[in-house]
Amino acid sequence: MTDIATLMAELAPKEGVNPTHLKGVHVFRGSQYGARGPMCYSQGMLFVGQGKKRLYLDEQTFDYDSQNALVMTVPLPVECETFASEQEPVLVLMVDIDLVQLNHIIRLLDEHHQIPKDLNESPQPGYFVAPTTEEMDCSVFRLLQALQSPLEAKVMGEALVLELLYRLLDSPNAAPLYALSLSHTRLSRVEKALSYIHRHYGESVEVDTLASLVNMSPSAFHRCFKEVTSSSPIQYLKKIRLTRAKELLQAQRLKVKDVATQVGYESSAQFSREFKRYFDQSPGECARQ
Repeated sequence: MTDIATLMAELAPKEGVNPTHLKGVHVFRGSQYGARGPMCYSQGMLFVGQGKKRLYLDEQTFDYDSQNALVMTVPLPVECETFASEQEPVLVLMVDIDLVQLNHIIRLLDEHHQIPKDLNESPQPGYFVAPTTEEMDCSVFRLLQALQSPLEAKVMGEALVLELLYRLLDSPNAAPLYALSLSHTRLSRVEKALSYIHRHYGESVEVDTLASLVNMSPSAFHRCFKEVTSSSPIQYLKKIRLTRAKELLQAQRLKVKDVATQVGYESSAQFSREFKRYFDQSPGECARQ
């Protein structure tokens, strides 16, 4: 194992997502192959210490591993495949994007005339892959070291996360991260609509309402939404509802009809059909796992 993987393994003794001493920072461990399946990635930065994950988004496929960090500038429903084993578990440092920190760095970059000039012409998908550099690996290593100690995590953690953000902004693919911070960009306006969806997915959500919220025409909003998320607004809403339903079924053991209502479905039969189509299992089978 590399030094980075060793530190991640120490911070992730259990399968799945392990909390650390720093809010918004977790370490994931997966010790078996995970077949391609749907899930929702949160807004954040992901650095792999060992193993590999492959994401499928619309018709695109891309990997992230120890040579390639993944940045999700918005929460995205994707399909994920995990390459891991007991002998070589996948280990991933997961760091939430703090918009206050991001905006602070962007202001400083702007003062030094370091904001990309062609930002509005650049594609603005809701993610990008950043090739890791020696500087980035050093930043990850120092953060992992600090996370071993509650005191060091509290004293130095936020500064080290700030450093990681800065390193990522120096990536050649970082236009979406800049766009997230600047209020006039397509991505930042879609991100505002996504925040609304995540707060109100259990209610009736109309595309015209979302477009009006970000001061765009419905047609322009639909184009920008597709660019950022690779989904239409209705498809995105459906995936978020179904993903949240799966979490409720597994964590709270609620009845299927109650879950359907809670995530915004008027018909439990329609909910069950769409759930099975999306997850390849019925809500009842999911609840019994």
